[in-house]
Amino acid sequence: MSARRKRHHEEQEEHGPDERWMASYMDMVTVLMCMFIVLFAMSTVDSAKFYALRNSLATGFGVKDIGRIDTAKGTIVPPDKADKKSESFANAELAVKEVDALKALQAAIAASLASAGLTSTVDFEINERGLVIRIVGSQTFFATNSTALIGVAPQVLNDIAPAIVASPYDVSVEGHADVRQSTSPFPTNWELSSGRAVSVLRHLVEIGGIRPDRIGAVGYGSSRPIATGTNPDELARNRRVDIVVLSNQPEAVRALMPGVVASEAAAAAAPATPEPSGIGKFTLPVGVPGR
Repeated sequence: MSARRKRHHEEQEEHGPDERWMASYMDMVTVLMCMFIVLFAMSTVDSAKFYALRNSLATGFGVKDIGRIDTAKGTIVPPDKADKKSESFANAELAVKEVDALKALQAAIAASLASAGLTSTVDFEINERGLVIRIVGSQTFFATNSTALIGVAPQVLNDIAPAIVASPYDVSVEGHADVRQSTSPFPTNWELSSGRAVSVLRHLVEIGGIRPDRIGAVGYGSSRPIATGTNPDELARNRRVDIVVLSNQPEAVRALMPGVVASEAAAAAAPATPEPSGIGKFTLPVGVPGR
């Protein structure tokens, strides 16, 4: 009996009380100590350093500096650089709006030509200058080596003019010729191309009603071809008169317009995107030689 008691006593001494709770207690005390240190640090804010930090962050995000800051460290974004970024976004938005306005003008002209069955007489293009209404193939509008309007030319110009009159844009009428030498009565292609441009200008002003202070004419001869070959079709494409509806946006906005046109064309060509209606490119079948 005494031997059994002795063994039980030894087992109690061997195991002893469980003191693992002290580890959790010490962790809790440590956390409380850290919390009080943080609270103490927050209660003693250095106002000078706080305002310096606030101004530094404000300047870094492009806000005008409202106080003295230490510029010896870190990267400061000048306010003018931040303004340029905002300006670029504004220019992109204006470019999209300008392209939309020119497309609306193109649609109005195309609808007027379609009602008269003349949709195949012009090409349209929107570039950094504005909307180009390209009258291609001189034999459709002018006799050989002549500046007098013939055939459907007056009707085409009559259908183009009303939409331009209602728009806020100025117009440049630009005459072009192919590379072959002009013959009498025109000594060079400069006289021939400029004479045809003036004929178109006069009709748009005198019959179409476009104010003279909104329109001008120029002849480029053969210096600005749109086709580089010498076959009859390519020569006919270079014998043309361009009616350019000039965009009145700043140069920075106009420079973005070709990119907007390309992006919209790519989106329209995507399978999931329906083809836009009312706006298209009209190609004149050419091939009759002559000037």
